[in-house]
Amino acid sequence: MKIIGVLTSGGDAPGMNAAIRSVVRTSIYNQTRVLGIKQGYNGLLNGEIEEMNLSSVADIIHRGGTMLRSARCDEFKTEEGLKKAINVIKIFGIDGLIVLGGDGTFKGANNLSDAGIPTICIPCTIDNDMGYTDYTIGFFTAVETVVDAISKIRDTSTSHGRANIVEVMGRECGDIALYSGLAGGAESIIVPEVEFDIDEVCRKIIQGRNRGKLHHIIALAEGIGNAYEVAKEIEEKTGAETRVTILGHIQRGGTPTAFDRIMASKMGNKAVELLLSNESGKALGIKCNELISMDLDKALNTKKEFDKNMYDIAKILSI
Repeated sequence: MKIIGVLTSGGDAPGMNAAIRSVVRTSIYNQTRVLGIKQGYNGLLNGEIEEMNLSSVADIIHRGGTMLRSARCDEFKTEEGLKKAINVIKIFGIDGLIVLGGDGTFKGANNLSDAGIPTICIPCTIDNDMGYTDYTIGFFTAVETVVDAISKIRDTSTSHGRANIVEVMGRECGDIALYSGLAGGAESIIVPEVEFDIDEVCRKIIQGRNRGKLHHIIALAEGIGNAYEVAKEIEEKTGAETRVTILGHIQRGGTPTAFDRIMASKMGNKAVELLLSNESGKALGIKCNELISMDLDKALNTKKEFDKNMYDIAKILSI
């Protein structure tokens, strides 16, 4: 293997740059050239590819986002787009590809692998919605961002005696809401995986108010639906002024946590080692604090299990 290509696709996640840095420097250490593919699969189709060296990845381990940038690419999902991508890979002499991203990115990488392109995937998404791995790169940074926001919102919520819904990202996965809700001391956590009772939420608000509590923080996953409709129903049933804060893309940015940097560095290094060992069609992950690799097909078909025990603990601690 003389040339390795690396790209980031889909939504950006804190820690992607740390993984890119690890891929580039591990490749060079092993006397292998590395090409950076800009703007994901879209850049691959358009040949937006350049040589990377040690200086290319200097001073990026602590930066959020992705230096290679990212983009969606519907063309790559077509048979013609896949053929075009394979041709570009061959034209640039790329012997193996390392792909950083989430579920959709992995599906595209799996198609390349099935077509004979040696490919290794690194899970990078704040949603933590990939079932084969305990954690994805960027997840804990997003959780820290939300916890910080909850602390600030609690201050103003207490000053005005309000309830406040904090809507977080995660699509149909409630992990950001669950982890940040528990760590941030939210009184209620609403996630897609567990059917919630609005009356139970309202009862908590009323009981808290009766014992002199001045705030009520509700961590709500975006997959639930309209946060403003939930707020309206709470106000109607409790009389408590209820505000909504939608954190949005602030959760994707910022300096990655030490854990995300370490995980990204380990996975970047391992991805290169796998390619150099002629491994292909693998997804890297973390299980029980151990670095693992799994067949891409199996990884993509592993169902995400919600941590109901953690959810129950959060309910107990928020009485």
